[in-house]
Amino acid sequence: MSVPADFQFSQASLQDFVDCPRRFYLRYVLRAAWPAIAAEPVEEHERRQQLGLIFHRMVQQHLVGIPETRLTPLAADADLERWWRHYCLYRPAEMLQNAARHPEIMLMAALGGRRLVAKYDLIVVQAGQRAVIFDWKTTPARPQPLTLQTRLQTRVYRYLLVRAGAHLNGGQPFEPAQIEMFYWFAEYPEAPVRLPYDAARYHDDARYLENLIAQILALPEADFIPTDDEQHCPFCPYRSYCDRGSQAGVLGETTDDRLLGTFEISPDFDFEQIAEIAF
Repeated sequence: MSVPADFQFSQASLQDFVDCPRRFYLRYVLRAAWPAIAAEPVEEHERRQQLGLIFHRMVQQHLVGIPETRLTPLAADADLERWWRHYCLYRPAEMLQNAARHPEIMLMAALGGRRLVAKYDLIVVQAGQRAVIFDWKTTPARPQPLTLQTRLQTRVYRYLLVRAGAHLNGGQPFEPAQIEMFYWFAEYPEAPVRLPYDAARYHDDARYLENLIAQILALPEADFIPTDDEQHCPFCPYRSYCDRGSQAGVLGETTDDRLLGTFEISPDFDFEQIAEIAF
């Protein structure tokens, strides 16, 4: 079975392939059911995932004009209250003055004969000058800047804004040097990670992403094999398919990027799925 003809690539699917070709195949081609939990303790992991979704929803609603005072009572959980308090105190989206804000916006472009899509938490644009991509993270640990620099989210988001963001800039494509990626961590509000862009990185990303998509599309089914780096496996919900252990990884026992994907929001996520919030 090959990758479906209408399949749209995203940072999440490409990251899955880079981390483990077998996981990509099980998740996106076979659409296999998840037979295992991603992290222990289960209740805590699921709670943090749900709180992360609610936090994103609250920020999105604040950015479209709902007053902070109406949103604050929704932060009933202690962790959510802390994240929201940090957001309201630091107001990272207000670092650019006289700028247009585009929350929860999706961009797409053709690449390698397929579509590459990305859903952004927020893009802030000073027309003709600069654009900052904001991404909210509620992960328990703060990854190192080098980790974030090499992740597919950074590469796809910045690349696509150059390729497909002209309508946000008065019809003029952004120059790579005008773009910055800004990761803001709700648990570490004083330590954002800022990643500027440039033409050399843009052209490198274009080649890399096109080659990566071509590699995936050309790969025979038998070659979607499990990763050699078994440190990814404890946090993979498909590990039992590969006989890579029955025990999930434990929250707090890793400080690298292996947990990032378990807290990220899918590009096709609909915030209306969060039924607990009534605006």
